[in-house]
Amino acid sequence: MTDKTYDVVVIGEGITGLTAACRAARQGRSVASCEAELFGGLVININELEGSPATEHASGVELASTLMQENAEAGVQSINERVVGIAADGALLQVRTEGTTHLARAVIVASGARLKRLGIPGEAEFDHRGVSQCADCDGPMFKDEEVVVVGGGDSALQEALVLARFCRKVHLLHRGPGFRARRHFVDRVNASDRIAVQWNTVAEEITGGQCVEKVRVRNAADGTRSEIPCAGFFAYIGLAPNSEYLPAAIARDANGAVLTDGSLKTALDGVWAAGAVRAGYSGLLTDAVKEAETAVASALTRLK
Repeated sequence: MTDKTYDVVVIGEGITGLTAACRAARQGRSVASCEAELFGGLVININELEGSPATEHASGVELASTLMQENAEAGVQSINERVVGIAADGALLQVRTEGTTHLARAVIVASGARLKRLGIPGEAEFDHRGVSQCADCDGPMFKDEEVVVVGGGDSALQEALVLARFCRKVHLLHRGPGFRARRHFVDRVNASDRIAVQWNTVAEEITGGQCVEKVRVRNAADGTRSEIPCAGFFAYIGLAPNSEYLPAAIARDANGAVLTDGSLKTALDGVWAAGAVRAGYSGLLTDAVKEAETAVASALTRLK
């Protein structure tokens, strides 16, 4: 079944996608946004935003909800369908979902990214039984317990700090000898008496009965192995772009992130990409908004 034709179809309703859709609609364009999951993307898991483009919003949920409301008021059609492909159709583009084909004069890919998993034994088995990817959501469940956090970037340290509010002890494992995170996160971690950092340490297996009970680890420097008793496990080791549905004509890097030019145009005519799905995205919310605005400006120039 083929739906109506839109000036712009935005794929994704994270902060980048919501911003792009709103900006295009406010320019008088017919706009649809597609999202199979809950709107807001990864930001809805964050209770305290840092570097928010709208400082009056304390949490990711508040920011995303406000943007969603603005989109509805601007006339954006929100389509709760999973996009499975994009293809050229003469002067138009087909945005195919599992049940419908939507036509667009321009497409903005803002499908974001998902948290990577380690892929170690027990990680999938204990998902939602001690294994979590949201410290803000699940932290209170581990009150006065010990948990393990894996990672050395901003997200890992930030989430370790969140968990330290609730947990008796947070074991922060990093495979290298030093953090990649920004200085203020490192300073806060170092100042916390509830966070114990283990350098050159790799998580190898999660074990337990009904729920997580231990994490088996290996010291990467000397090869020694040990176990950490714990009730929760959180891995923050980077993001994997949600780009699997895109056609081969849209070039990507080795990690699957979409390659664009300076205007955020992809290799497929009429398609732009912005935000976490794009190679070179900084990860900052302020840049999510800027990239959305750049992609919209470029797309609307083409539609004139």
